[in-house]
Amino acid sequence: MNAPETEFQPSREADLLTGDATDADRATMERRTSVYVYEAPVRLWHWLNAASILVLIVTGYFIGSPPPTMEISEATHQFVFGYIRFAHFAAAMIMTVGFFGRIYWAFVGNSHARQMFMLPIHRRDWWVEVWHEIHWYAFLERTPKKYVGHNPLAQIAMFFFMTVGLTFMIVTGFAMYAEGLGRDSWLYTLLDPLIAAVGNTLVLHQIHHLGMWFIVIFMMIHIYAAVREDIMSRQSMVSTMISGTRTFKDDRVD
Repeated sequence: MNAPETEFQPSREADLLTGDATDADRATMERRTSVYVYEAPVRLWHWLNAASILVLIVTGYFIGSPPPTMEISEATHQFVFGYIRFAHFAAAMIMTVGFFGRIYWAFVGNSHARQMFMLPIHRRDWWVEVWHEIHWYAFLERTPKKYVGHNPLAQIAMFFFMTVGLTFMIVTGFAMYAEGLGRDSWLYTLLDPLIAAVGNTLVLHQIHHLGMWFIVIFMMIHIYAAVREDIMSRQSMVSTMISGTRTFKDDRVD
């Protein structure tokens, strides 16, 4: 005699792994799916870049607004501001090398590694999804969509704040650094047209410092959006940039 049909019959594997889980818990396990999205070099760059930017923000703030004289020892025996500048320059160089590595991986990595560098603005359905995401983040949409990589709104933010923004900060930062190396350096020769176009490095310093505050704003929005999506969306978010795997919370395809 055939066994009577039930609404849900968990697999033996799920039954063995879940311990005291209920049938609803097992059903959730059965329908979850995962996709490997972010390869190791992308994840390494993400966290290395985040650490570099944090150091650059803190040291850059003190370079723009120097701390008062510290009663540590005689001025000839202390090098506090020198250490601040050294940390800033070192973090900038690490970030620059990492950014070039990230550009390289956009060519040799999977399709999701290229999302940060190109926007499919020619696709009408992409703009429809952008509008949906604006509604979702504004709490005007009840149901979020599922994305394997970045959602369209995140793509726009990453392109302008990371691809364009980091390029701007790297170029303007090294232009100021080149002035310290002297006019005979190859870096000054390379970036002299930028310095001449801006007028002087004081103006360059001001727009570089302003760019820092745009990065600060982006970081706050980025952290908020990642945590919010991890809680409210239909896929994992924060853990994905650690493991590389996107886990979906339901089996609907829309």
